[in-house]
Amino acid sequence: MIEQHLPAWLRAAGPEGLAWWQWIAIPVLAAAALAIGWVLGWITRHVFGRLASRTRADWDDRLLERLAAPITLLWTLALATLALPILDLGPDVTSGLRRGLRAGIFFVIFWAAFRSLNVAFTLASTAPWAKANPSLAGFLPVARKFVKAILLALGLVAVLNELGFQVASLVAGLGIGGIALALAAQKTVENLFGSVAIGVDQPFRVGDFVKVEDFTGNVESIGMRSTRFRTLDRTLITIPNGKLADMKAETFAVRDRMRLLANLGLVYSTRAAQVRRVLADVEGALRAHPKLFPEGVSVRLTALGESALNVEVSAWFETTDWGEFTQIRQDLLLEFMAIVERAGTSFAFPTRTVVLDRGGAEGEKKAGPAN
Repeated sequence: MIEQHLPAWLRAAGPEGLAWWQWIAIPVLAAAALAIGWVLGWITRHVFGRLASRTRADWDDRLLERLAAPITLLWTLALATLALPILDLGPDVTSGLRRGLRAGIFFVIFWAAFRSLNVAFTLASTAPWAKANPSLAGFLPVARKFVKAILLALGLVAVLNELGFQVASLVAGLGIGGIALALAAQKTVENLFGSVAIGVDQPFRVGDFVKVEDFTGNVESIGMRSTRFRTLDRTLITIPNGKLADMKAETFAVRDRMRLLANLGLVYSTRAAQVRRVLADVEGALRAHPKLFPEGVSVRLTALGESALNVEVSAWFETTDWGEFTQIRQDLLLEFMAIVERAGTSFAFPTRTVVLDRGGAEGEKKAGPAN
């Protein structure tokens, strides 16, 4: 034994019944285990890094980077476990330290798995099947949170079990208390299932511009309990997912094109030839635009209204950017005004004609614009 070769003052008893040499050896061995563990961790990462560099994928490089700290700590705990008999701390203390070291190893294993989840879900979100199934891809953020919660619970149970806690009785107690908790947390459970429904159906994604019931705004975050929307007034609206899953939601982010719809009201003094010219020139202006979607263009005289000849203009444009669409709409509306001016007519406004009969009584009837 080492103790036989040490001077008497080191063999003397110190605090807690341990010899002074043991108190000195504990931090020395811990520091040595940490230093050697760091070296072995660097060698491990270097070896696996060489193997990962030979593959075309980059997920293994990201995974190795995420596991750098757990690998070093795992080597340190393993070396500390091997060095424990050197301290000769007695069966009770040695048994307690072994349990602590095993609990630490379990902690590192679950820590490494926890850090690997981000890489795994990032890889899954960029996989071909995710692009082909956007509804399943939208469920990945919610699934990652659920898996992390389950992994955290399993890791906690494993560590507590190694530390000597009565996990079985703890789980049984939690089961009894869980029934009462479930009754008191029905809304929370409803919101959790609502988040799953939103993730699977994917009515919208983070960043989408949407209309929900009586407000519009951008989806800022989708949590496990609620979803937040940033309105046009820059305020935040938070809606529980259980309630949101039953609400009518309209998303504008999935539009592949945007529609221009305008009504041009011409005065009743407009002649038929002028109307035909306006129709032809408006359609020509639309078809000359480079962003026009060729199908669905419609320029028609739709009604002889109370005070105007109504010309309905409908066309689609290949843009999904709202700012670009408003510029297109403005340019075309200005062009429509010029077309009406060139045709020699003008836009109408609501008017009434008042007729006085010979007896002096006033009558009123709806008619075209007064000249």
